Amino acid sequence: MKHIGTKELHTERLLLRRFKKDDAEDMFLNWANDIEVCRYLTWKPHENIEVTKQIVNSWINSYEKEDFYNWAIVIKDNNELIGNISVVESNEELGLLTTGYCISKKHWGKGYTTEALERLLKFFFEEVGSNLVVGRHSIDNPSSGKVMLKVGMKYEGTLRKRDICISGITDMAMYSILKEEYLGRC
Repeated sequence: MKHIGTKELHTERLLLRRFKKDDAEDMFLNWANDIEVCRYLTWKPHENIEVTKQIVNSWINSYEKEDFYNWAIVIKDNNELIGNISVVESNEELGLLTTGYCISKKHWGKGYTTEALERLLKFFFEEVGSNLVVGRHSIDNPSSGKVMLKVGMKYEGTLRKRDICISGITDMAMYSILKEEYLGRC
């Protein structure tokens, strides 16, 4: 893979950009402190804005690394920060990138996550040179799987008791898309 870091990306309705220090408050208020958003994630809701500030600062410091990918999801029309999408794991030898995302509850069901993930697939396959993009979700959160299916990822199976979210140990549904599958759709 030819890593090029978190660069600004655009879709019809969204701007995907690096996080900035002043994003911490919106992140905290819009999703990071929401138990419903975090229910199926691997991290607990933030107890206070200081936790969010520390995380945003760590992401900002990580942007120096060309293999670090983490975007703020911003609605273009009103400049509202509504979520984030990132690479949560990678395997250089396989050319594999694993994505993760979360979005504020008030924006669920509007297609924003699908739109952001679709744009990342284009970026990862056409610019970074990934061979495979993978996603996973707790089986208790089927809406996340619907997002992956909408962008052309295929359901691979369920790994039993393979991950932990704040609800406890959970089965994980796995999805993937190969570079040739993605390019064959274009």
